[in-house]
Formats: sequence, C-alpha cells, structure tokens
Amino acid sequence: MSNKGRVVIISGPSGSGKTTLHKRLLDSPRLKGILVKSVSATTRARRPGEKHGRDYLFLTPAVFKYKIRRGHFLEWQKVFGNHYGTPKRQVLTLLNKGAHVLLCIDVKGAAAVRKEFPGALNIFIKTPSMKALRDRLTKRASETREALAARLRVARAELKEAVHYDHVVVNGRLDHAVRRLERIVLNEH
Repeated sequence: MSNKGRVVIISGPSGSGKTTLHKRLLDSPRLKGILVKSVSATTRARRPGEKHGRDYLFLTPAVFKYKIRRGHFLEWQKVFGNHYGTPKRQVLTLLNKGAHVLLCIDVKGAAAVRKEFPGALNIFIKTPSMKALRDRLTKRASETREALAARLRVARAELKEAVHYDHVVVNGRLDHAVRRLERIVLNEH
C-alpha cells in the first residue's frame, strides 16, 4: 500500500446491521489510527441522538440538489425517498493524508465508488436469512407495512450484488461479525 490511504466500503441491505458495524469498527481499539469516518450527507430527518456533522451532514433537499449539480458528491443515491451522498472533497482530503476512509453506503453507491476507486476494499454485510432481515426491520418499528415490503424487495435484489465484493460477512452475532471485520481490515492493511 502506498502513502495514500484506501477506501474501505461497508455495504448491504437496509437492516443488515451495516451502520452498527460501521460504528463498532470506528470504535475498535484494534483499528484506532487505521480507519477514519467519512460523514455522509442526507436529506432525511435526524433520528433521536443524532448530531449534524457527527452522524450525518443533514441537508435540505434544495441544498442537496445544489451540491449534486456542483459535483460535490463522490456518489449519491435516492433511497426510500431521501437522498444520501458521500462528500468527495472530504474523502480525497483524508486519503491524501494517508487515512483509510470507511464508507457505510448502499449497494448502488458502492458500485459508483468502485468505479472511482478500483482498489477499494469492498465488504458486503448480510443477515443469516431473509427472516432475520425481516425481523430486524420489523423491530425498528419505523416502517409502514408498505415501506417494509419495499425494503425487503430491494434487499432481495441487493443480495445478488454480493458477488461484486471482496468479502461477505454474515451478521448473525454482532461480536463475531465485528471480529471478522477487524481481521479483514487488519489483513488488508
């Protein structure tokens, strides 16, 4: 690996646990000084406890669209009615400092980033089964029946994309998945 950092992508269906795993990796003592966070932008409403600039850059739809037109995003997607994007300048700055930048993005966003960074480390997160995924989404209690059905339809299609990733991690037991991800990152570092 050169002096420049590497993009590390964690991706998978909604409800696979990718956001929880992303946070655990950033908090991992084994990975301190190796991985840094890229803060994504979104138009979705803040959830309880989230802070602007720490969890996401919360933008209005108008500001987000302006940034799209100006080419500010490395990738962006509209997902379940909200926009999400990865700020290009932030990622490039961190990579040029030698940091390995951890991105937690959806499958379409990951495909776009792979085009820009063919040397990225790509990790796909999935649940042990569709039933487990359905249970996780249901426990969130934030979905209407229609929204839940839509997320499950999208998840089935996204699972087919796992073949494009360097590693697939089954998130059945959180601690096991975290240890597997730590090993992958350390081995690739």
